[in-house]
Amino acid sequence: MQNTRISFFKLAPHEAGAPILEVAGITVLYDGRPALEDVSFRLTKGERVAVVGPNGAGKSTLFKVVAGVLRPSAGRVDVAGHGPRGHVCIAYIVQRSQVDWTFPVSVKDVVMMGRIGQLGLLRHPRPSDWEYVHHCLEIVGMADLAERQIAELSGGQQQRMFIARALAQEAELMLMDEPLTGLDTPSQENIFRVLDVLRQQQVTVMVATHNLSQATDRFDRVMLLNRRLLGLGLPAEVFTPERLAVAYGDHLQMIKTSEGVVMVDDACCGEESE
Repeated sequence: MQNTRISFFKLAPHEAGAPILEVAGITVLYDGRPALEDVSFRLTKGERVAVVGPNGAGKSTLFKVVAGVLRPSAGRVDVAGHGPRGHVCIAYIVQRSQVDWTFPVSVKDVVMMGRIGQLGLLRHPRPSDWEYVHHCLEIVGMADLAERQIAELSGGQQQRMFIARALAQEAELMLMDEPLTGLDTPSQENIFRVLDVLRQQQVTVMVATHNLSQATDRFDRVMLLNRRLLGLGLPAEVFTPERLAVAYGDHLQMIKTSEGVVMVDDACCGEESE
């Protein structure tokens, strides 16, 4: 895998010295019930943060608010000192179950979709844009799959394709909603190798996960969420029995797998599908 630095061209204003992400007092109501309640935190450039919580905790809702696709009922989100709308530096990678994998499109075409924010809707890709797409596929180790139809990809390849699209977008903040779910160990390791490259590029990454061991071992900080922010910091500080009990209640089960300890809850999702 190449260790080539991605150069970022900022199309939206970024305030010098501002945190890459600051969330202040975010509340989101669905049918009058809180999906998120008074959530506040800030992240710095290059951080890798695991977001952990039970189903229905608000992880997907948080990502949608940060990405600017969902307006909060209260509070604000600042990306590099300004609101999330109008930025092309935010990449939101949804759960694979939400993607129509039968759509007839190639890997390279999906990655080129990430260039739209840089090109504008009415401009055709230039040869330099296709070169950039190829470069992004090289970074995630998929240059040889550029012509393949997306329906032919494995789960791990699908995730790496979306990361390549985010690179083509020149994203500085990536929101990844359970990208490791359902992947075997080699595929997960491929994803983490790509995340290591992103760290070198000072890309900030938030990853929703249910795997407690991975959150502890592979991330700079962990966020424990259940509608409210229950903790953000080092795993030893956040994953205390008291906080985990508040987050999961009687539904918490801890299951040892070959990939580590996974926290599973049997609560219904309710307001959102995580």
